Amino acid sequence: MSMSQTLAPHLPYLRRYARALTGSQASGDAHVRAALTALLAGDQSLMEGVPPRVGLYRLFHAIWQSAAEHFDETTQTTGQTSGQTSGGKTPESRLKSLSASKRAALLLTAVEAFSLEEAVFIIDESPEEVEAAILGAQKTIDSQLASKVLIIEDEPIIALDLENLVTELGHKVVAIAATKDDAVAKAKSERPGLVLADINLGEGGSGIDAVSEILASFDIPVIFITAYPEKLLTGERPEPTYLIAKPFLPETVQATVGQALFFHPVAKEAA
Repeated sequence: MSMSQTLAPHLPYLRRYARALTGSQASGDAHVRAALTALLAGDQSLMEGVPPRVGLYRLFHAIWQSAAEHFDETTQTTGQTSGQTSGGKTPESRLKSLSASKRAALLLTAVEAFSLEEAVFIIDESPEEVEAAILGAQKTIDSQLASKVLIIEDEPIIALDLENLVTELGHKVVAIAATKDDAVAKAKSERPGLVLADINLGEGGSGIDAVSEILASFDIPVIFITAYPEKLLTGERPEPTYLIAKPFLPETVQATVGQALFFHPVAKEAA
């Protein structure tokens, strides 16, 4: 099997991870491309004796951490990542108070489902450092970022699960919508600071269309939920920055919500 065939199944999820880590599709995908380019050019190689997925993420980290900045400056200037708020806080200033390695440890274990041992290998730090980073990152994010949440979900049980989860995290669910039109109306009336949206609303329409209409009115972070994340992580078109796969784990929702709010300081002001 060729290298491209070996790595292909893992690339959509590496894109998801990179986007959550950097806060935008453009920046995350740029770092993934840099890692793949270095690999194909022979400047970097996958470590022998480890699973391809683990080796790929370790390679990505080596490339990402070697950069002087963890944000793509072009993305910042074109506005594809959250800009400066009225209080003067930017994603960059938030990174200074919470190290990227702490967030990386949290995302690797909670979102990408790596074991602690695998995360240790990928980040290249001690088990004690990684474990402390996971706990510290989540505590910091949860304590600083509380927001109003709109849930767009046509399955009542899943909607209830999400409502309970985000409420336990300290957020306030201001509305639940099961159709596109209801979601748009409730977003405009409630002005949430975060949207959790199912992609397929059945007869109620498309969650993607609902979100597109909502974002045309105001800028808020959105987390999409789908049973088929690989279909939305091709890197070939505008795609979600934050994506949760069904069935989801509580810690995955917690980590992803934290990252989405972390990179959207305006969302906190909406709380």
